[in-house]
Amino acid sequence: MTITINGTTGIAGVDGSASTPAVQGTDTNTGIYYSGADAVNFAEGGVGYRIGFRNIPAVGTKTGSYTLATSDVGEYVQVGSGGSITIPDATFAEGDVISVFNNTSGNITITCTITTAYIAGTDSDKASVTLATRGIASILFISSTVCVITGNVS
Repeated sequence: MTITINGTTGIAGVDGSASTPAVQGTDTNTGIYYSGADAVNFAEGGVGYRIGFRNIPAVGTKTGSYTLATSDVGEYVQVGSGGSITIPDATFAEGDVISVFNNTSGNITITCTITTAYIAGTDSDKASVTLATRGIASILFISSTVCVITGNVS
């Protein structure tokens, strides 16, 4: 059977449709499986991985104080006038990444309530970092209590 993947009908085979794809299943131990609407995953050794985006989806523009959430993982948060970011503790998993874009004419503060936050290439824990005007920072979580921040930060 031929399997077709496209943006209009989703995953379909000769007998499938967008609402009932031909590729379905719940075997998350190995191989590729269909996990729901617009979602395809693959598994290796019993660990499932969602096949991701080819771009970085936007969370939206934050113009007030915003605490990063697990729903932001793999996405970018844009900070507008009056916005600030907080990195919470014991929230994210190893390997999670979130990017932050400062779309203002001034610096913004990223407050690090996470137990340990490093600026890449340094060895001192930061309580907060400054993200430069029109700067981008990527936050890589090493564990639920440790992150490394790269980009236009000081």
